[in-house]
Amino acid sequence: MSTPTLTAPKEPLFFRLPVISHLRKSVGLQRGMLIVGVVLSGLFILTSIFAPLLAPYGYSQLSDASGSFPTQEPPGGKHLLGTTVGGYDVLSRVIWGSQTAVTVIVVSVAMSLFLGVALGLLSGYFGGWLDRILVVVADAIYAFPTLLLAIVISIVISRGQSSFWGGIFACAFSITVVFVPQYFRVIRAETIRLKAEPFVESAKVLGASSMRIIARHIFKNATRTLPLMFTLNASEAILTLAGLGFLGFGIEPTSAAEWGFDLNKALADTSSGIWWTGVFPGIAIVLTVLGLTLVGESINDLNDPRIRGRKRAGGAAGTPASPGTPAAPAEAGKP
Repeated sequence: MSTPTLTAPKEPLFFRLPVISHLRKSVGLQRGMLIVGVVLSGLFILTSIFAPLLAPYGYSQLSDASGSFPTQEPPGGKHLLGTTVGGYDVLSRVIWGSQTAVTVIVVSVAMSLFLGVALGLLSGYFGGWLDRILVVVADAIYAFPTLLLAIVISIVISRGQSSFWGGIFACAFSITVVFVPQYFRVIRAETIRLKAEPFVESAKVLGASSMRIIARHIFKNATRTLPLMFTLNASEAILTLAGLGFLGFGIEPTSAAEWGFDLNKALADTSSGIWWTGVFPGIAIVLTVLGLTLVGESINDLNDPRIRGRKRAGGAAGTPASPGTPAAPAEAGKP
């Protein structure tokens, strides 16, 4: 008589999502860092979503019913964070700038993911002349300084356009060109490793086509690091966008609010003691990049079983057992 095999119930999809699953298995300082990163990133995303409700004025609004806004007014009154030299409300520009940053991140990282993953899968699986050409092109792009390459691509694409979507796509395309080689190299390396695994060889023996093997067997296993790369590249995208705007290759203030452009216009104010036009956009950039970086680095640490196991073992060792309580037996296969 055979004994029934007991299998653990599968967790709901919500608890298996990247950030949620990492929060559940994090401990100590690592959990604190991850929570801080999630809170800062969540505030950034929520601000961008509800920008029309949170911002007291439009990003290019210069007057209201009482008249034109004063220029370089210090924080206080109806302008909580003051106004710029052009008469724009600083608080409104900071809030609307989060929406621009999210739009650029979504467009640029989505295009980078699609191109980098597709090219990495094809190059790693088929190899040959296609692999050699793509590797040379990726290495050539990767050899250029990131910001300089983004500036060149932005100039080529925008051609003096200052519309919202023209500026968004110019920045997004320039950032995409910078990020594609990163995704390509990671996915290509994983694909080369996976195509030599026994389950791929078995699929070949059973007559599965190359595209079916790539889609059903290699894609899922090769893209497990994408959530980590997304969070890290999102922070890099914000810095690249701010760098383009600061150097004058971003989006005009009449088309959208952009933190880097506001920092550029605030340079002349520093010598006059006008600090609020540059401090608040700078704080927005720092907090947003900090939140995304904390999430990405925490996920990276928690994906490493050596670090995760060492932290759990340290936490268990530091907890004294109560008197009279027998020690729990060690489970086989666990650190």
